[in-house]
Amino acid sequence: MTNSSFITKIAAVIKDNYSDKLSDTVVILPNKRAKVFLIEAIKGQLSQTAFSPEIVSIEDFIQNISGVRSIDSIEQLFEFYEVYLSITPSSQRQSFELFANWAKTLLQDFNEIDRYLLDPSHVLSYLKDIEDIKKWGIEVENKTQLLENYIDFWKLLPNYYQSLYDHLLAKGIGYQGLIYREAVKNLNHFINTVHKKQFIFAGFNALNAAEEKIVQELLAMGQAKIYWDADQTFLNDPYHDAGLFLRRFKQNWKYYKTHPFEWIVNDFSATKNIHVIGTPKSIGQAKIAGSILEQTILEHPEKALDKVAVVLGEESLLVPLLYSLPASTGALNITMGYSAKNNPAQILLAKLFKMHTNSLSRNNKGYVFYYKEVLDVLTHPLVEPYAEARELVQLINVNNYTFITYQKLLDLNPKPSELFLLLFKKWETGAVPVLETIINLLQTLKNNLSNDNEEEKITKAFVFAIFKVINKLITYYSKHQHIDKIETLYAIYKQVIDVAEVSFEGEPLNGLQIMGVLESRVLDFDTVIVTSMNEGKFPAGKSSNSFIPYDVKRELGLPTFKEKDAIYTYHFYHLLQRATTVYLLYNTESEGLDAGEKSRFITQLDVERQPNHNLTHEIYNAVLPDTAYIPMEVPKSTAVMLRLKEIAEQGFSPSALTKYIRNPIDFYFQKILRIREVEEVEESIALNTLGTIIHETLKTLYEPFIGRLISELDLQQCFKLVDDEVLKQFKLVFKEGEIKKGRNLLAFEVAKRNVSNFLKVELENIKAGDEIQIIALEQTYERLLEHPKLPFPVLIKGNVDRIEKRNGTIRIIDYKTGKVEKATVTLRSWEDLTIDIKNEKIIQVLAYAYMFEKEAKGLPIEAGIISFKNLKEGFLPFNFKSGKEETKNIEEEILTNYLEQIVLLLTEILDETIPFTEKIN
Repeated sequence: MTNSSFITKIAAVIKDNYSDKLSDTVVILPNKRAKVFLIEAIKGQLSQTAFSPEIVSIEDFIQNISGVRSIDSIEQLFEFYEVYLSITPSSQRQSFELFANWAKTLLQDFNEIDRYLLDPSHVLSYLKDIEDIKKWGIEVENKTQLLENYIDFWKLLPNYYQSLYDHLLAKGIGYQGLIYREAVKNLNHFINTVHKKQFIFAGFNALNAAEEKIVQELLAMGQAKIYWDADQTFLNDPYHDAGLFLRRFKQNWKYYKTHPFEWIVNDFSATKNIHVIGTPKSIGQAKIAGSILEQTILEHPEKALDKVAVVLGEESLLVPLLYSLPASTGALNITMGYSAKNNPAQILLAKLFKMHTNSLSRNNKGYVFYYKEVLDVLTHPLVEPYAEARELVQLINVNNYTFITYQKLLDLNPKPSELFLLLFKKWETGAVPVLETIINLLQTLKNNLSNDNEEEKITKAFVFAIFKVINKLITYYSKHQHIDKIETLYAIYKQVIDVAEVSFEGEPLNGLQIMGVLESRVLDFDTVIVTSMNEGKFPAGKSSNSFIPYDVKRELGLPTFKEKDAIYTYHFYHLLQRATTVYLLYNTESEGLDAGEKSRFITQLDVERQPNHNLTHEIYNAVLPDTAYIPMEVPKSTAVMLRLKEIAEQGFSPSALTKYIRNPIDFYFQKILRIREVEEVEESIALNTLGTIIHETLKTLYEPFIGRLISELDLQQCFKLVDDEVLKQFKLVFKEGEIKKGRNLLAFEVAKRNVSNFLKVELENIKAGDEIQIIALEQTYERLLEHPKLPFPVLIKGNVDRIEKRNGTIRIIDYKTGKVEKATVTLRSWEDLTIDIKNEKIIQVLAYAYMFEKEAKGLPIEAGIISFKNLKEGFLPFNFKSGKEETKNIEEEILTNYLEQIVLLLTEILDETIPFTEKIN
């Protein structure tokens, strides 16, 4: 059996050695998380009431010694920019955005230099010398201004450092490194003021130079004890990264020449069941973690889950994991925050920033919004129920508004709600007023949400998290008013939101523990489930965000990726140290966004396998169904049959019949259920809209000629009207859509050309001697079809583009804007007419011929298509080909054969026993 946990052992030490002076004892831990567990462990050791020892994290402890307040990374940037402006000539100053690009990296380097107590002028002048050597061979005359500026930048680094250090210190604030350096300077004074206190350092692994100095000083003064959690497996192996720092301290600290190194344990080599499970993608890992927990609860229903931890190598797995937890999980404690980046209020703000920054960047005199951005904001779930703007959304969609001025938006929505006005208020007055508008917006959103609804309570927490971020930005901007561009504000907002988190409330001592890697320090669990065991995730991999090269870091004793890997290694092995059951989950996909090869830690466990470790490897794959998709099938109920009868009375159009042939389910949705496509803004003219414009233009141009012969003069007059008529139809059909530029201008020109080309062909025909008389344009015809096989008469009804009498023959014409070949209207056999969708144009034109037959009064009939993309072919009539014979005129025999096939199709549609079955292409 493994030994008791590290926290329990610390509690026992406090009870045995410090119980008479608990109020003068300070326990320093690597993080705040372990404090609750330590207090609980001390309570378990004491039999009577006592004052708790003071328990602090190492950061808070060092801040107390230094007397300097810590500030976050964004405030550091603002303060650094103040310093930068004060020491840089105005001609050489950069904007805040450009400055921030390099200042963040430089601040990290300043931080490392200070934490490791290095001489800044030595390190920074070293960097300048390296850059000088790199540019050594460049002749003086070849040195450009850009190069000079680059070398000057490195010369200025010591000045930047010292000026920033003095500036922050004067304000009593600092970044972490400055606080550590000041703590070391202030250490003697601190020791003199706390000579009665005893300090216990517990559970540390890697210490920086400042922390080492402080701890060693307190140890030397006899005011402190330090307890490591060192397992002999790693400590005694000179190559094992998990013991890298502990070996250094044991060997190098003067204290250990005369004192024992406490504690060295032998827990890792105890019996353990380690299950390595690979599965494709991240979601699979969350599902497996959920099923492992379910199995654990089933096998040990009497045991609580407080000795079970799920450690997420990737924070983004938190939500999938929560959805995968079994219902029997019970109490739950989430130690990690949920990133504010993905919360609904943040997504709304991101859309707002995008809409307003784009409006400001357009060079129009007005304040112009793009319709997609407006709709994105108005249809957001936090806005849509409360903005009272549904009619406005409808207006934008129906009228094809693409770009909308601020004034037009107010005109379209004459009674705006308070929320609407806050969303679209102009962002022209500077950063602080914009932030105050956002604060008012967030308060309005909060007031719209109810406390009684659980989901809305969670949304409220998200809104509050963003509210805090915006408040922080107002504080920054109030102090630094010269940084006032909206673009800069958005860049800073994105940086702040990257580090902002929504905290979960939980009972830390009860139930399942869900945490990140760093939160697991000092804690021990019996069962551990670790996700994302892939290179680049666990360990995190190389990322050198520094101006200091690797070899310089090695020489100066600064941490490199080697040390960062060693820290990860310690955390990983510490998780396993006292656990008896371990599950390591990894993504088997080696390519893709969240992929990477299997973590080296898994390989290391395998290669250095301990005799008592039972290590198993499994690959889990999703169960693939035998059938990828089962086609939908809808039986014909009484209500469906009534609707079919209603359609039969009102009229089956040829397009309804072809829709059924293409896919019966589409027919069911559109004709039976009457589901229409949602009205949307048509930014670029769709092909069907272009078709409507050409149809309507030709109808208007030819209407004056109905009932009489067309002359050459008539058509020459039409040519003059084409441009105006096409424009007029565009405005009628496309409404407010933009047609003066881009793809729509091209479509406009295409429409004009199509109409002109059509008129040219007509003119050539008349010149060649054709007599053309228009009978009807865009007219609806109908005819009742009665047949013994049909359960009831069916009305065939449709809209014909054009009917004319040409040289004594009735010609029924259907215009097509797409390309149609002669073969499309040629039929060789009647049997497959209604089976294959390629015959849809034949079904259409023959339906028109059937409807008009009685009105033809015995004249020969042709029916066919004019394709605007194939005008050189002219009129493409339907023709029936039997062997070498071709029939173009639609005679009684053709219509009889056609009707037989249509009756078969209608019989199937109206047969109650045949369900609507989806066709899969």
